[in-house]
Amino acid sequence: MPVREHPSGKLKHVVREVLSKAWYTLYRYTYEYLRDDGRWDRQQREVYDRGNGAAVLLYDPDRHTVLLTRQFRMPTFVNGNPDGMLLEVCAGVLDGADPEACIIREIFEETGYRVPRVEKVLEAYSSPGAVTERMHLYLGAYNPGMKQGDGGGLPQESEDIEVLEYTYETVLKMLRNGEILDAKTLMLLQYAALYGPLRDPAAQ
Repeated sequence: MPVREHPSGKLKHVVREVLSKAWYTLYRYTYEYLRDDGRWDRQQREVYDRGNGAAVLLYDPDRHTVLLTRQFRMPTFVNGNPDGMLLEVCAGVLDGADPEACIIREIFEETGYRVPRVEKVLEAYSSPGAVTERMHLYLGAYNPGMKQGDGGGLPQESEDIEVLEYTYETVLKMLRNGEILDAKTLMLLQYAALYGPLRDPAAQ
């Protein structure tokens, strides 16, 4: 993606190099940045552009349950996750699609549920120090009658996704105990606990 003009003129002499296009694109940016003390500081940053994404916390308001997925994540395995398996909300890369259409499609591919609508609640940058990705975050209600497929992800994308259902009480306990390690999942569960369907399980 091209670099925009900085609104206050704090960037100049921006040079972009492509380091890798093996999966998505890794760039190296070299530029000068105007510091608050008036000095121009030459900086260099690597930026990984994998596009933007969408994620959704699926919840059943009648049975007080949520759906999470579990799959192997190589980056977590090489950084201390013992078996590399990670609990997450359903998510996907937009690849140019509308965020809402993308996440509804991802729900079916990963879980097998045909969810007709979702509610957008947040946007967040995944890892702004190095990754361009901006996540569109949703809540979506589901029920057993919406199950129309096997889920598990797409074999052609090497996806091997397990779908797990937890009660509100259990997932909130997991949240408190630090068993949820994925950032987008933490954000959505915390939002749901503060403002959404998980706010007061006893009153649902």
